[in-house]
Amino acid sequence: MQPFRQFAYRRSLDQDAADPVRHPVVIVGAGPVGLTLALDLARRALPVVLIDDADRIGEGSRAICFAKRTLEIFDRLGLAEAMVEKGVTWQKGKVFRGDAGLYEFDLLPEGGHKQPAFINLQQFYVEAALVEAVLAEPLVDLRWSNRLAGLVNREDGAALTIATPDGNYSLHADWLVACDGARSPSRDMLGLEFRGEAFEDRFLIADVKMQAPFPTERWFWFDPPFHSGQSALLHKQPDDVWRIDLQLSPDADPEHEKRPEIVRPRIERMLGHADFALEWVSVYRFQCRRLDKFLHGRVIFAGDAAHQVSPFGARGANSGIQDVDNLGWKLALVLQGKSPAALLESYDSERGLAADENILNSTRATDFIAPRSPGERLLRAAALSLAPLAPFAQRFVNSGRLSLPSAYAASPLSTADAGWEGGLPPGAPFLDAPLPAKAGVTAWLSEVLRQGRPVVIGEGASRLAPSGTVAVEPTADGDDILRRRYGLAPGDAVVLRPDGHVAARFRQASPADIVMAIDRLEGRAS
Repeated sequence: MQPFRQFAYRRSLDQDAADPVRHPVVIVGAGPVGLTLALDLARRALPVVLIDDADRIGEGSRAICFAKRTLEIFDRLGLAEAMVEKGVTWQKGKVFRGDAGLYEFDLLPEGGHKQPAFINLQQFYVEAALVEAVLAEPLVDLRWSNRLAGLVNREDGAALTIATPDGNYSLHADWLVACDGARSPSRDMLGLEFRGEAFEDRFLIADVKMQAPFPTERWFWFDPPFHSGQSALLHKQPDDVWRIDLQLSPDADPEHEKRPEIVRPRIERMLGHADFALEWVSVYRFQCRRLDKFLHGRVIFAGDAAHQVSPFGARGANSGIQDVDNLGWKLALVLQGKSPAALLESYDSERGLAADENILNSTRATDFIAPRSPGERLLRAAALSLAPLAPFAQRFVNSGRLSLPSAYAASPLSTADAGWEGGLPPGAPFLDAPLPAKAGVTAWLSEVLRQGRPVVIGEGASRLAPSGTVAVEPTADGDDILRRRYGLAPGDAVVLRPDGHVAARFRQASPADIVMAIDRLEGRAS
């Protein structure tokens, strides 16, 4: 994972074609979301053209917190091990008021998961790992210094104009996926607008390099003594770099606040010393907005191009990567002729629900961190006063609800069940569990998803699972974690989608039940 690489522009054969060349999928934007989708589709044997207007991996840490579910997606693509090794693993945090501790939390108190609750890893390292994997993938054509300059959305695909150092050329795509960020040119070219809210308060991000004795935990302060009346956040990153967020006033001048002579005294007050180097500084405002629809004809939006949230809670990059985890297998089935194009409507509904959930959590966190009305300030003061005295009050203290995968409770791809108590209902995200060891090495349920196919879990799964699926059987151990987490009794079966969400569960399952559930989850149910 070598950061800050620059990539030479290379002329494509498409630029010399007499007529526009048609490709099944073109992805705009080689950030974490676009790179993840390109790699996912290639692993499903689909060729992809990925364009980006830059010639390098983005500079600055930007996103740093990558959640367990995102790591499971990266693990499916063969990338998580190196990321976890390089990253700073954490699962605990502390919340302070002034210099007094309010409470502590643990994001993964129960074992039996392959991936940690979170790692902190600078975004440029994540992008570097993804780029290396994409460059080694013959089915991905990654084109740097290729800028989307024109887009026409047609009934049978998208017509694109691409600008390069050698001039413009044209492409056609059966499907265009716009992963081109918060300022998405694709969105502008289709005349689409975000709806939502932009918050007034500004926040300073500073990455500082220093030796420090702080533990690898998330520390958040309300009204700290070093930054009176505001809030602050501290996180450890690799390479002795620490992320510091400091709340500013709404009328703060971003250019003024980013000047080193302004930033350094603030951080010196926080740390109590000046023995650090500034690595990266930025000032931002919260925005919680989304497109009304993520699917527009043959153009699909994902990541920040589809929705934006505040960074508190680590819901930006994580939700974007989970967008394309939802989209990849569906788009592959459509392009392979195994499912109707209507299957993609479920991407819009499911990830739209996830976006609404993330925006709600993000808005609530912002309202608590930076209350705007007397009522909000009164509520916050009461919650902060009660939190160290009464555990129930800790639920009302909001320093950013950290990223969790959404449940697709009303998904049209789920098969409803009745009379089942316990376990995970249809639409719920899967929970990892250890499987019987092979050659002395622990295997994991999450590793089964690497095959990119539906998974059938249960005693006798090998008999129940039809061709094209993967069977997983619990062990005979009475305390088997897999059996316990899925509420499995003898004769039961659970069907997981390729993205790990529960599609169906059956008491006394039959092969016909499983086939019916897979037809539904792949969009073929009548």
